[in-house]
Amino acid sequence: MTVSSFNPAQTISLSDVAKAYFAKKMQNQTGKLIRLTTKVSGCTGFAYVLDMADSPEADDQVFQFDELTIAVSTEALGLVAGTEIDVAQEGLNEVVKFNNPNVVSECGCGESFSVTDQGVV
Repeated sequence: MTVSSFNPAQTISLSDVAKAYFAKKMQNQTGKLIRLTTKVSGCTGFAYVLDMADSPEADDQVFQFDELTIAVSTEALGLVAGTEIDVAQEGLNEVVKFNNPNVVSECGCGESFSVTDQGVV
């Protein structure tokens, strides 16, 4: 069990499995970070986008998880507030999952999601 202190500015969290998964992905990417954004996509509204970046954008919110840095775009903050990022095994693949409390519906294939009006910045 991991004990952490409450940080009201913390908009996202990572499961222990996700921390290990991203740490492994980033181990040879010195100085890089993971950037989370969203885009309009699919049949229900938005899709999550995870990319590697050299640095955060000027208006990104930056979160530190041990040695792992995740930047979240300002446009995505209202959509992902309170989201836990997890990784699950599906068959032979590891799949990043977003446990987002703001989601009110998702498309059947899991590609896109929609939120209440309160979730939009």
